[in-house]
Amino acid sequence: MNALILAAGLGTRLRPYTDTLPKALVPIAGHPMLEHQILKLKAAGFDHIVVNVHHFAEKIIDFIEKNNFFGIHIDISDERGKLLDTGGAVRQAMRFFRDSSAPILVHNVDIFSNAPLADFYASLCDNPDFGASLIVSKRNTSRYLAFDKYGRLVGWKNVKTGEVKTPFPELRPALEVLVYDPTQTFVQTDLNLWAFSGIYVISPLLAAELEAYGEAFSIIDFYLSVAEGNDIMAYTPPDFRLVDAGKPEALSFAAELLPTV
Repeated sequence: MNALILAAGLGTRLRPYTDTLPKALVPIAGHPMLEHQILKLKAAGFDHIVVNVHHFAEKIIDFIEKNNFFGIHIDISDERGKLLDTGGAVRQAMRFFRDSSAPILVHNVDIFSNAPLADFYASLCDNPDFGASLIVSKRNTSRYLAFDKYGRLVGWKNVKTGEVKTPFPELRPALEVLVYDPTQTFVQTDLNLWAFSGIYVISPLLAAELEAYGEAFSIIDFYLSVAEGNDIMAYTPPDFRLVDAGKPEALSFAAELLPTV
């Protein structure tokens, strides 16, 4: 089972912690974020993990080495020369998975949730024709992904500015007037808005399209660009809880979602 942990960000929202540490090593309940994520993935059955690095990269590399790679296969995708954004990071990391036909789970280092990662990963393995599966939920944010009633990605909307992105011109008028409704489900309406979690599984079927897309780019822009010819699907875990630990005030809330021993 393959996974990529996105840990290269500058962590500007976590200052002053990130003035001397990479975001991935900011502690939660006495242990670095990255350690929690690696151990959660390992417990779920993931045996090959790639970690991308940029900000204080050497500290992350030293941490992984001092912990003997946590007893699994861990590779480093080095972005010290240039941050590649969320899509470029996946594109570069794909080379570490060239010998595998299995999908790759991608997980932001600062996202803590109760998502059943093994079941989520298996859902794409069970549907090999899907291009990707994205964990989404109903929660308040400013930017949403738009899905049709079958759970297929069809667009993106910033509800504060009204900006819309979609590869389907015929849907633009509907997306422009679409408002967020936390009570909607996929079977109730033709279109609805869901918040992205920063956790997804991508099929190696998209590797060639990723390679051709560019160097540094947003993974959401990439998914929108290929959505017309590929099923980019929503996945909604039951009783889903999520904390974005990218701000100091969220660190204690993230601790509440750590596995109990």
